[in-house]
Amino acid sequence: MGGTILANLPRMIPGAALILLCQLAGEAIAHGTGWPLPGPVLGMMFLLLLLLGNDLLPEPLPTPSVTGAADGILANLSLLFIPAGVGIVGKLDVLAQYGLGLAVALVASTLIGLAVTALVFAGVARLVGRDGEAEDAA
Repeated sequence: MGGTILANLPRMIPGAALILLCQLAGEAIAHGTGWPLPGPVLGMMFLLLLLLGNDLLPEPLPTPSVTGAADGILANLSLLFIPAGVGIVGKLDVLAQYGLGLAVALVASTLIGLAVTALVFAGVARLVGRDGEAEDAA
């Protein structure tokens, strides 16, 4: 597996640089303006706009390189959860003291999030008229 990453590294560098530049621009704008929006979210929006407007640019972006870099990051995404796991183990005393409350809050917020998502989906489907199409097809 390491050989595959090393073989693709020259192809991934321009894409990774573009991703990091978009994140840097997002961080700079978020900190400079004081907007309550995380810099990486702004960076992802910039990257999306760049990729959508790729045909309008005088020199096209290295789209396959961005895809290769993104695939490489996603393939190793599980490594980013290690610091969170270590942080939890480092705070086992807090977890023991407030564990039940944290578990209840976690389950409740998950259920509320699922319910809100379902309601929003149903509302948008009703606005778009998907319910009528489903009945016509039956």
